[in-house]
Amino acid sequence: MKKSTKHFLFGIGALASGVAALAAGSYYATKKMVAIALERDRSGKTENSGKVAEQIQGFSIDEAFMEKVRLHTEKLQNMENELIEIESYDGTKLVGHWFPNPNEKRIIIAMHGWRSSWARDFSLIADFWMKNGCSVLFAEQRGQGESGGDYMGFGLMERFDAAEWAKWANREKSETCPIYLAGLSMGASTILMSANLGLPDNVRGIMADCGYTSPHAIWKHVVENNLHLSYGILGRIADDMCRKKIRIGTKDFSTVDAMLETEIPVLFFHGSDDHFVPVAMTYENYKACASEKRLLVVPGAEHGMSYYVDREGYEKIVQEFWQDFD
Repeated sequence: MKKSTKHFLFGIGALASGVAALAAGSYYATKKMVAIALERDRSGKTENSGKVAEQIQGFSIDEAFMEKVRLHTEKLQNMENELIEIESYDGTKLVGHWFPNPNEKRIIIAMHGWRSSWARDFSLIADFWMKNGCSVLFAEQRGQGESGGDYMGFGLMERFDAAEWAKWANREKSETCPIYLAGLSMGASTILMSANLGLPDNVRGIMADCGYTSPHAIWKHVVENNLHLSYGILGRIADDMCRKKIRIGTKDFSTVDAMLETEIPVLFFHGSDDHFVPVAMTYENYKACASEKRLLVVPGAEHGMSYYVDREGYEKIVQEFWQDFD
């Protein structure tokens, strides 16, 4: 064999080995990311914290904000409430915390975000809701907290859970009292995705704070903008892994799909400086929404901080929303 031919074949072999190593590295890196995204954390932790969380979210969390959230979380957790358990569409046990209001004007079903908790995500706004005649069901999302399930679904599965909670409130509490679905981050996307599922007639509105459009879109944004990696091959591997774990792909359904079909009024919130879920995703949801809609974008607010940054403006638009659709 000629020397040049040997060098050529050696080069081809080295290239093939390099591609195989890259493919293997991409597979295991993606496997780890999908596990972080979807699998239940069995360590006992319920919230994102630390440097890894900050890298994924794309910003450093304000310490004053976190301290206020911590204090209000403890307060909400220590308030008397009724523990509710229901079974979802696929037999998964769902847990919620029911706070009845003696001056009930409406019912809120609140869905928290990814790797968070009901008491944390709604710690700051809970008092406002309760002082304004709201009975509140704080749900624990599947794959988190005390609810069942091995996986989170980024709204793809949880949208059906939100519908089950709405049916529960309609059936067990009131068929006439106005019901509003509220959600933060993944919780916002969850309730937006539920908007075309034939919810009870007394579901009068949806209040969605900093929701994304689809698992594919938010994973791509985080990987490319916060982790500074290419999402091409990673995205294809991630979609396949997601489909195997929860039996639906990352692009198979989106909030936009639901918004195009909904008749339920929607109130959108987002912070202009959100590095985790870009405000462009709420603009996309708002544009697609076929029903009556309102929008509040809070200048300077990071992810999940719109109420903290502009409490007065936030409360005003919510009260107007209730007044118009109760």
